[in-house]
Amino acid sequence: MAVAGRGEGPDFVEALARGLDILSAFDARHPQMSLSEVAAVSGLARPTARRLLLTLQELGYVRSDEGSFALTPRVLELGIAYASSLGLWGIARPHLEALVRQTGESSSMAQLDGSDIVYVARVSVPKIIALRVDIGSRFPAAVTSQGKVLLADLDPAALAAVLSQPTRSGLTGVGDVPRAALTAELSQIRARGWALADEELAPGVRSVAAPVRDGAGRVLAAMNVTVHAAETSTEDLLSRHLPVLLRTASTVSGEWALWQSRPHVEVAAGS
Repeated sequence: MAVAGRGEGPDFVEALARGLDILSAFDARHPQMSLSEVAAVSGLARPTARRLLLTLQELGYVRSDEGSFALTPRVLELGIAYASSLGLWGIARPHLEALVRQTGESSSMAQLDGSDIVYVARVSVPKIIALRVDIGSRFPAAVTSQGKVLLADLDPAALAAVLSQPTRSGLTGVGDVPRAALTAELSQIRARGWALADEELAPGVRSVAAPVRDGAGRVLAAMNVTVHAAETSTEDLLSRHLPVLLRTASTVSGEWALWQSRPHVEVAAGS
């Protein structure tokens, strides 16, 4: 549940925070809700939720139908603007597409948000797996290959802070990995440069991930190859698909570093 009234700085805008609470209230479990349901999920008073919903509706981010509310596709613009601002999708897209052509399996890129990963890019093939994945999908980091890669890049203090945060994925019964076991696994991942998740997130979902780094060597995102466990063994995933994934992630990292170092300065019009 979102919590309003948590700002402390003098410039904190509570109305904006509450509007974001409304947008965040909708998810896979709550794709369409009544006014009362939105108020309950967002933790806002019913009159406040109503005003915010009507404002978002006027702006085109929310639609109403016979007393219920739902998000509109315009909300995607917010996430797409984020990914586009990084420049990463433009660099990664052709390489992700080539990776999928070579492996015949779906590939995605994700970044860390609290204790979850959030998908920021994806090229998929029409195969049925246990979980639906779209841009913006969120899963507990500790049980995903991409999440393990991202967690492995954190120092001990940052790792502890991240893992102390509850998941916002809406999934229950996953992500509770013993801290000692996770720490040991992250140490191995840090040394070898890739991570495996073998049916940890959901039955039948097996994946391997590699880091995408910026020019300073920091892990900016993680890229994976996902297979159906009944079709592809762990040995096959690591022997056939991992080498291609590592080359692809390395290429994207190199091109991203070059893009970051480009001699580009924006000057305001009239300057």
